Amino acid sequence: MKTPEPCTLVFFGAGGNLSRKKLIPALFHLEMLQRLPPHLVILGCDIAEYERDAWLGTVGEILRDKHGKDIDEAALKRFCARLYYFAVPPGNDAAYARLQTLLDDDPAFPPNVVFYMAVRPVDYPSIVDKLGNVGLLKENNGWRRVVIEKPFGYDLLSAQTLQASLYRHLNEPQIFRIDHYLGKGTVQNIMVFRFANLLLEPLWNNHYIDHVQITHSETLGVESRADYYEGAGALRDMIQSHLLQLMALVAMEPPVSMAAEHLRDEKVKVLKAIRPITQNAVHAHAFRGQYASGVIDGQTVPGYPEEKNVAPGSTTETYAAMKLFVDNWRWAGVPFYLRTGKRMAEGSSAVCVRFKAPPQDLLRKTRSGPPQPNWIMLGIQPDDCLRMELQVKVPGLDVQTRTISLDATYRKDGEEEFDAYEGLILDVILGDHSLFLRIDEVEAAWRVVDPVLKVWAMERDFINTYPAGSWGPRGTYRLFDREDQFWRHSLSPDGGKLEAY
Repeated sequence: MKTPEPCTLVFFGAGGNLSRKKLIPALFHLEMLQRLPPHLVILGCDIAEYERDAWLGTVGEILRDKHGKDIDEAALKRFCARLYYFAVPPGNDAAYARLQTLLDDDPAFPPNVVFYMAVRPVDYPSIVDKLGNVGLLKENNGWRRVVIEKPFGYDLLSAQTLQASLYRHLNEPQIFRIDHYLGKGTVQNIMVFRFANLLLEPLWNNHYIDHVQITHSETLGVESRADYYEGAGALRDMIQSHLLQLMALVAMEPPVSMAAEHLRDEKVKVLKAIRPITQNAVHAHAFRGQYASGVIDGQTVPGYPEEKNVAPGSTTETYAAMKLFVDNWRWAGVPFYLRTGKRMAEGSSAVCVRFKAPPQDLLRKTRSGPPQPNWIMLGIQPDDCLRMELQVKVPGLDVQTRTISLDATYRKDGEEEFDAYEGLILDVILGDHSLFLRIDEVEAAWRVVDPVLKVWAMERDFINTYPAGSWGPRGTYRLFDREDQFWRHSLSPDGGKLEAY
């Protein structure tokens, strides 16, 4: 394994939600595991003024709230020794010159620097521009890397505009576009499942697979994120980024190696092979909905229009589903169904692969009911598992069949669970781009959803609704090609029921 180099991790938005909920806990967990480089210094930047001792107290509170009395005091002491703080007041461009002097002249800060943008997307370009103007992005004495959270743009044009602004000061290898979904161990396991096992590779094509479903459902609503969500919606927030990435991993060809560029080359080929959706075909390939009031876990919850900061008459979608085709030899004719929604019946993420029926139904005269298909299902969250559904004979004198589920849970007893950000932060320090998005990936994904976004933007008079706590709006069945196809609502054997959704 490559040894991480000494470096300085500078994260803007140090006092924000992302830093408090994800980055600081992830870095501390790496400290507990002693996986951080010995000479890593962490410099938090934000608009508030903090003395170093006050900042250490704030970080200590964040970590004690998370770990309680079980906190590793020795690790906390080591972690606090790494921490520094630098204030960047709004409108004070001179602060960036002082930051440049600090990082370049103070020997406490290693010359290799990661700049992590844990700020609003609208703030990325200006911060990068100011860092570039004072020379902090030049790799004269050590490397410079910039981490940018999703969303990367609002559509294809804005993504290209944002990229052009970054290229003024950065080259592509310096940019790490983070998608925390790809850092989940189970998502990475898709690659292992496909490329470390020969068993299924001969079946992984249009000769045997009927269709593929990729689902991410949440029981949560927009909570306090309505300001962001009103401008995004489910299609931008989940499908354009996370679910299209999952689709690329499921559909990609075996790469030349597991090197970052070889992996990303194959993902881009899948995204570019997705059949374009013309604007007059949008309603045959996409469906949207918005949650109304309903019941979640026995509690009545408001509908999206009643959420705080939602515009009156908003048609922002909280549910989105798409049918896509990959026009290449392996997948020609196989539909990929992607869907995501908030305030759904369950919170889960899974990839479900349905296989075709045998070429001849030899049991049709002895079996009661229609033949049941085989499925392979990869649970991502909350159940990270692999399940396979097969048909077996029911014990007895007659030849009757039933479905059994072969279950495999990845994690063994005693194996620790890691947050996605922990591995991704280490990858940035190591300079490994494998789980980060290249610009041509981002652009190809925007090209898939842009026609749908344009049509939906023009249709502001009506949006389908669904009760909170349900599986989405009625009518999504029209995306399927045949009557015997249906949404797989769970990984349990009774999760595949034909419903009008």
